Amino acid sequence: MIMPGKSLGVFLYPDNFAGAELSDYARRFERLGYASIWYPEAMFYESFTVGGFLLSSTERITIASGIANIYARDAVATLQCSRGLQKFYPNRYITGLGVSHKSLVEDLRGHTYRKPMAAMIEYLDAMDAARPKLAGEDTPLVLAGLGPKMMELAAARSDGVHPFNSPPEHTRWARELVGPDKWICTAQHVCLTTDAEAARNAARRALDFYFVTPNHYRNWLRVGYDRSDLENSGSDRLIDALVAWGTEAQIRDRIQQHFDAGATQVIVNTIRPEAKGSTDNNIGGHNFQSSPDWGVYELLAPVKPNA
Repeated sequence: MIMPGKSLGVFLYPDNFAGAELSDYARRFERLGYASIWYPEAMFYESFTVGGFLLSSTERITIASGIANIYARDAVATLQCSRGLQKFYPNRYITGLGVSHKSLVEDLRGHTYRKPMAAMIEYLDAMDAARPKLAGEDTPLVLAGLGPKMMELAAARSDGVHPFNSPPEHTRWARELVGPDKWICTAQHVCLTTDAEAARNAARRALDFYFVTPNHYRNWLRVGYDRSDLENSGSDRLIDALVAWGTEAQIRDRIQQHFDAGATQVIVNTIRPEAKGSTDNNIGGHNFQSSPDWGVYELLAPVKPNA
């Protein structure tokens, strides 16, 4: 089943890793029994190239773009890419689409960032128009969504919604908006430490980008936080809502809160706790917020290592 209910996925940031590392990571996640690997499209690899590579490196695990930027390719190219992956790797790929962020669309790609809803509706309309002209079968489709209009659009025109940086109260609200049958595949950051200072410092550094991206900070305001929570890289209240830290039991409880609120799948993203006094952003040459913490993934794994 490509999207089993109340399942655990993982978040993998590909840009900082070579192919051999990505292959190894994907196979390790598969052995640990995770249902899926979600990956973003950011500053290096093209989305469907990564998807095909991860599929070729594994045998069973679902691979999902979380998300492919609609400004990176036209609707026909997206259908060709996703239908190609469906042909080569049947029922193992989920196409996740999103409008991305203004900085990644205008500064990086040189496009004009349009109103998100208008841009996504036009893109979905173009996909609908192209479908009868192209060979192959679609993969499942989900839309990145945080606000009510985008989530309602996802419910109407896709298999579900993919929120990011959202606490359980957002998941509950999303379920009310999309109805009982659509997927909600939401991400949850985790940091395995009982040291509050270390966890919050690491969380603030990992999430720094999102505090200046309007679609994310507006979402936090929408679900009950206020402008004071956005100051100084995030209040303790907001940081603790976005990043589950503490013991294994506390982290599992946060994941369960998402399931209780209506999540179909919780996508785990590990953040390594910051060593006291550390100013080093790198672990083994990789950005500390994107290098998998295997101790945590093994602890939460559906299939225990060496089982």
